[in-house]
Amino acid sequence: MPSNLPDVVLWSIPAFILLTVVEMVSYRLHPDDEAAGYEARDAATSIGMGLGSLFFDLLWKIPVVAIYTAVYELTPLRVPVLWWTVLLMLLAQDFCYYWSHRGHHVIRVLWACHVVHHSSRKFNLSTALRQPWTAFSSWPFYLPLIACGVHPAALAFCSSVNLVYQFWIHTERIGRLPRPVEYVLNTPSHHRVHHASQGGYLDRNFGGILILWDRLFGSFAAETERPVYGLTKNIATYNPLRVATHEYAAIARDVRSAADWRERAGRMFRGPGWQPRGASPVAAATAGGPAAADATGPAGTTGAPAAAERLA
Repeated sequence: MPSNLPDVVLWSIPAFILLTVVEMVSYRLHPDDEAAGYEARDAATSIGMGLGSLFFDLLWKIPVVAIYTAVYELTPLRVPVLWWTVLLMLLAQDFCYYWSHRGHHVIRVLWACHVVHHSSRKFNLSTALRQPWTAFSSWPFYLPLIACGVHPAALAFCSSVNLVYQFWIHTERIGRLPRPVEYVLNTPSHHRVHHASQGGYLDRNFGGILILWDRLFGSFAAETERPVYGLTKNIATYNPLRVATHEYAAIARDVRSAADWRERAGRMFRGPGWQPRGASPVAAATAGGPAAADATGPAGTTGAPAAAERLA
């Protein structure tokens, strides 16, 4: 068992705190009128969501670890934990992360979890801490790695590395990096696009560490115009409980008012802006649900105009 793998997230917490404080101070000393910057209530909500996720993740990990352990014991394959196999596992985990992340944007019941991370209209290092409390929906995307003989602890290590890497890309204080870096790695510029709410930026740049997956699978967009952050229909609350659950509540309302089982399934498993044919977007928006045409966007995902509650 790879028990010597460090807890990357735990060791990174002091750096998270220090870098966030440094960024806050930088906005005080050198304000940028065009940048989103910081707002006290928004930052407090992001930090509160992050602290809450530490507790809830412990609960969700119990059944997930049980499933992973069972699959690992059943498979005859074993991947040894060596320096070069860890690099390959990091690459494979990042590939699975891309599809998990993309899936959480285009399947509404998964989006209900991930929407939390996109609910801030600010984009700074504290935004990276705005994590969901219902992160039980990602585990199936990594099951192939376990079936191929990756130890659950090794997968947890790789996932932690991926998460820690993504902390520093939540900032407007870093512009574009040298072209080779921008071509291969996920950078602040690429991730600003991912968090933007403009139509051309929707459902783009899903990569965790590498942006190569987006270039390969047609979901890449370069940063051109300045991003407008948040959802296309923003939530007017700083209440952590509502931030964590608002899309689940919207799904429940839509399922309850659906005309038949086909529509109920669509409300849960189609895109966040999906509407049954003939539905009135205005009526759906009034009812509190997403209001978007059943259209396909340029990345192969469900399109969502400004009335729909979805992310950038």
